[in-house]
Amino acid sequence: MSDSAQPALKEMFNAARFRHIARDTAAVYPKFDPKRFLALTLPDLEPCNLLQRLRRVTEGLRATLPPDYPKALAILRRLAPRTERGFVSLFLPDFVGLYGLDHFDESMEALKFFTPFGSSEFGIRPFLRQDLRRTLTVMEGWTRSEDDHVRRLASEGCRPRLPWSFRLDALVADPSPTGRILDALRADPSLYVRKSVANHLNDITKNHPDWVLDRVESWDRENPHTAWISKHALRTLIKAGHRRALGVIGAGQEARVQVGQFSVTPARVRLGGTVALSLRLISEARQPQKLVVDYAIRYVKKSGTSSEKVFKWKALTVAPGEEVTLVKRQRFQDFSTRKHHAGTHGVRVLINGREWTDGKFFLVV
Repeated sequence: MSDSAQPALKEMFNAARFRHIARDTAAVYPKFDPKRFLALTLPDLEPCNLLQRLRRVTEGLRATLPPDYPKALAILRRLAPRTERGFVSLFLPDFVGLYGLDHFDESMEALKFFTPFGSSEFGIRPFLRQDLRRTLTVMEGWTRSEDDHVRRLASEGCRPRLPWSFRLDALVADPSPTGRILDALRADPSLYVRKSVANHLNDITKNHPDWVLDRVESWDRENPHTAWISKHALRTLIKAGHRRALGVIGAGQEARVQVGQFSVTPARVRLGGTVALSLRLISEARQPQKLVVDYAIRYVKKSGTSSEKVFKWKALTVAPGEEVTLVKRQRFQDFSTRKHHAGTHGVRVLINGREWTDGKFFLVV
């Protein structure tokens, strides 16, 4: 590993972290046995991934804290303020989700308490799967909390397709049970909460776009917070050129423009390099018009076929006869989620959902 390389995510739960958790637990619960906890959690740690290591903490605490769940929970509540905030603290709600299903009321209060330290979004999901209506009733009450972490949990925890968690199949099939929660948060003053609401709605658009559009169109989008949520909630539909979704943001009409020039430079680029896109547009409308300009890249796959991804470029309003030039730079480098392959990559320009021009470049790997 080079000096500049970042440590693997799983190293958030390395041996030193386990020892730190053991020391802190002993500080709030003197009967705790740190040696037993470490003997249960440290062997063969290296091949375990991030989530497996987090679960080791949870299971190790279950084996070393009092077997009575409410007593163990009281100790974890004292431990929480001593725990590093963020992902490291997720073993606290994980304990609740794994062992607290038979103690509904105590577990709901614990998840609400733990969420400001990191997030209880994963810990709440076993309760939703076990008793959807009862759990959503509690979460609806959380929408009225003064704490934006708790309000966010009300939305994030019941996302149908929450990343790194199992799908809530009942909500994938029918999102309506979460409608009151989403309505309650539609103008939330916290960006942290608004992002969650938008992501929740975007999840739903994959199966029920009309349900989302009906709800968003019924909201007062003159409120800037509601307008922000609406736009970001529809981002997948807007990228796909969905006419009704484009209409929500004022770009539902077909663009009346002339493409003066579109260039993709250089014609050949090496992996790690950058391609520049330049687009010159001239408005042919007699009135100002809203334009949503996107671009799509057809990536060459290992098999030689291609896979397209749409990127946002710019949303703008142009005056009659106005000429604008847009420039975008796209760097090509490998990530864990995308590996590049040599070959000719196509580029399409989309304006208000319709393709207007295209180009190409050759990627050298």
